[in-house]
Amino acid sequence: MRSMRRIVAATAAMLVTAAGVVLTQPPQAAAAVAAPKTISTSPYHLSANYTKYNSLYSALAAKLPNAYVHTVMNDANHSRTAMQNLSLPGLETGFRFDSADNSDCRSYPQGISTSRDAVGGAGSGNYDGHQLVMVSWYTKTSCGGSGARSRITLVDWDATYANKYRKILLVEPTGTAAKPSFKDVNVHAGGIVWYGNYLYVADTSHGLRVFDMRKILVTSTTGSESLIGRQSDGKTYKAHNYKYVLPQIGTITDTSSSDLLWSTISLDRASKSLVVSEYTCVSNTPSGACKSAPTRAAKAVRFPFASGSTAFAATTKASQALQTPYFYVNGVASHNGRWWFNSSHYKLLYYWAPGKAASSYNWVSYGESISYWEDSKNPDLLWSLQEGAGNRNVFAVRQASYDG
Repeated sequence: MRSMRRIVAATAAMLVTAAGVVLTQPPQAAAAVAAPKTISTSPYHLSANYTKYNSLYSALAAKLPNAYVHTVMNDANHSRTAMQNLSLPGLETGFRFDSADNSDCRSYPQGISTSRDAVGGAGSGNYDGHQLVMVSWYTKTSCGGSGARSRITLVDWDATYANKYRKILLVEPTGTAAKPSFKDVNVHAGGIVWYGNYLYVADTSHGLRVFDMRKILVTSTTGSESLIGRQSDGKTYKAHNYKYVLPQIGTITDTSSSDLLWSTISLDRASKSLVVSEYTCVSNTPSGACKSAPTRAAKAVRFPFASGSTAFAATTKASQALQTPYFYVNGVASHNGRWWFNSSHYKLLYYWAPGKAASSYNWVSYGESISYWEDSKNPDLLWSLQEGAGNRNVFAVRQASYDG
């Protein structure tokens, strides 16, 4: 079957506005900006626990069917649509969610990762036989809704599943081994990393929540949308009418002596590390635009995975730490020593490599996380997305167009 990625890329290259203006552009000139400064890594430490919910998960799995990723995608029930109103140098490809998800005023897309993160860029980049883009969402208590929750969306990227996507609710196991249950994961989900079988989800002030993509469970979709967890009959499990749930298996706790915010994260496969950056504000930001974020210079920190593993060691020390001059950072990426930072408020993408000048490029409105897409046969890409209701493009640009 012809790759949907090629179809969308070819279409994007020919998209025109009503006035006949082509939406893609040639590479733009970079503007010089201040560069990050290296700071001490000594304050930054992690403590890993991958077995925290073992007994509860086993109890849940004894009561609920397991579903693998390919099973979930064979059951995909939403159709992605073409991206719109996007003009960026190096634009390669992309999509939108269906009309309901594109305009949903309760749920907001935040983090992004791909099966290329999970398994690497050599060959097909397939996980469980297929190539996928993953997006995390958080749900507000707004628009007549009740309860905050987080989910992921798995989106087909090789046309095997007829260009569909499926939502999976993130849940935290609760109860006892005799009476297991689960509750909503109430985090902003500002960044995600899919590495091997593990899914790491940013938990702003605590570190990371850990999930295992092999441990998806099937729940009931009958009855009230508000129900969550084990029901009174002891046999039925509800998840707001989500058919699939992904229970948390562990935690990566930030034990740093510094108040590091886990605002956004991404994977650097080149150095086998996870990078985190903070969302901070300038001191004169209107309160409505910044809410509770601190008004100080932001930090970006790199944490290496255990040698030969997609997991962290029991304790991990940072291998790199930066103080950046960039504010309102909702997206970060790093690869081969290079860094990219997305400032959502200023609509800029900053690029920097140690020992070199930093640059900025015009970027999208309401920009969120970034994922680096390795490709052994084609140009490497930067995947990102927009969170604004009504304008939620998920898109990829050629990395070389934003490389100083």
